[in-house]
Amino acid sequence: MRMTALRLVTLVCALAGVLGATACTQEKPNVIGSQPPVPRPNGSVAAGRPTVKSTDVLVKQLSVPWAVAFLPDGSALVTERDTRRVVRIAPAPSYAATEVAVIEEADSHGEGGLLGIAASPKYAQDQTLFLYYTTATDNRVARWKIGGTPEPIVTGIPISGIHNGGRLAFGPDGFLYATTGDAGTKGQAQDLSNLGGKILRMTPDGKPAPGNPFNSLIWTYGHRNVQGIAWDAQGRMWATEFGQDTWDEINLIEKGKNYGWPRVEGAGNDPQYQDPVFAFHTSEASCSGLAIAPAAGPAGAGEVLIAACLRGQRLWLVHLPGGDTMSQPNAQLLQQYGRLRAAVVAPDKSVWILTNNHDGRCGGGCTINPDDDRILRVTVGV
Repeated sequence: MRMTALRLVTLVCALAGVLGATACTQEKPNVIGSQPPVPRPNGSVAAGRPTVKSTDVLVKQLSVPWAVAFLPDGSALVTERDTRRVVRIAPAPSYAATEVAVIEEADSHGEGGLLGIAASPKYAQDQTLFLYYTTATDNRVARWKIGGTPEPIVTGIPISGIHNGGRLAFGPDGFLYATTGDAGTKGQAQDLSNLGGKILRMTPDGKPAPGNPFNSLIWTYGHRNVQGIAWDAQGRMWATEFGQDTWDEINLIEKGKNYGWPRVEGAGNDPQYQDPVFAFHTSEASCSGLAIAPAAGPAGAGEVLIAACLRGQRLWLVHLPGGDTMSQPNAQLLQQYGRLRAAVVAPDKSVWILTNNHDGRCGGGCTINPDDDRILRVTVGV
């Protein structure tokens, strides 16, 4: 059987993940920064210690669930990366899981497959969904209706067995944001003619949104592999980013800014690049999903930022009480549920967390539970 270069890379990467090797990593960046000592922007450190207040298992025995989109009827759609299935989760109290489609065009290999999903802000009227998935030749964003065929609206996003990005979300401005990875190729993240290693901002037709800084789809650049984005009540955009082998990041995303990869990992203290708000050792993080939820607690408690981490097998929580004030991160659910892929705010303001213990990266570092993969429902507060 002939093995393509892409499949060979995927096989090497899979073996590297199991053996703990670094065969799939890129050259080291020119600067490896240190963990920022205090949060950025230059606000005060909040005293609150954010914690998980409750945890329930809603759904069991999924296979590498990757993203969630909630619908107006209270149900949710979940993508599965490797099976390429879209699964409907019924509203409470049943939370029954039912397959509604398999996206045949998607091609599962390595870290690729069926990834992000987002519902149109006008879903009640147009029944339109948006998907991010890997094909045999690229990553792409497609418009889709249940029962129909995906209609690609952005193609040509670089593909690899690793670093495919994949998160989709509508921002408070009504435009669709997509995160892309550098596809394991050094330099693509700094190339403004290339869609790899970027955060993209587009209309529902896949066109550059008005106000984009480079007259293209690109909103920010210099990213290695962003898989989590969310907005706080002030309208600020946050993102989680995988580092190479030293620092993973939580960043504040600002229009047109350069986040440094591959020249900087962590904080480089170089005015050309945006330093992260927080940086974590990769063994404690590798955070994929990101959500910002109202904090349970006294009136005016603010919000909690929730980063769902794979290798770190934890949630990192940061209290955002308002203004430029934020707490230091607090680890929760440490090694209780294994690898955590996504965090999404549900209509009831709780947060759904997806586990990914069947994603081929568990190795000896986590335990596959008979009920995996699962959807957890958590509440957070201070």
